[in-house]
Amino acid sequence: MGQMVFKAATKPQDGLTIECGARNFKIILDEPESLGGNDKGMNPVECLLAALGACKCIVAKAFAQKNKINLQDIRIELEGILDPDGFLGKNKDAKIGFSKITTRFYIKADNTKDEIEKFVDFIEKHCPVHDTLENKPAFSTEVYSE
Repeated sequence: MGQMVFKAATKPQDGLTIECGARNFKIILDEPESLGGNDKGMNPVECLLAALGACKCIVAKAFAQKNKINLQDIRIELEGILDPDGFLGKNKDAKIGFSKITTRFYIKADNTKDEIEKFVDFIEKHCPVHDTLENKPAFSTEVYSE
């Protein structure tokens, strides 16, 4: 199966509320009121954490049997550390994005602790979102005037 192209589009609504779409699906992203938004949805960095967790769950569920893991249940919690003063321009030395992301796996399986830890390592190495964050892709930008 060769390379695939995935697409998404965004369109502002009111204030900082953004409608995001991919294929036939839409979600609303926003900022909390404390950051000038309408609090109508997750903010983009929360959505990034959720996408990372969802991707890791998908990898776990898709590959548990192949890895001889009797996966009964999985929950993943993510935490990112970010200094808003960076993107707000209040501190030129502050990193604009996350400085650290922590993933906490809660796995129920009839396997040894060592087997589960090896499986978590497999998940981390085979998660496309994790790989994208850890090994940044090439970026290109195109600007069109309408």
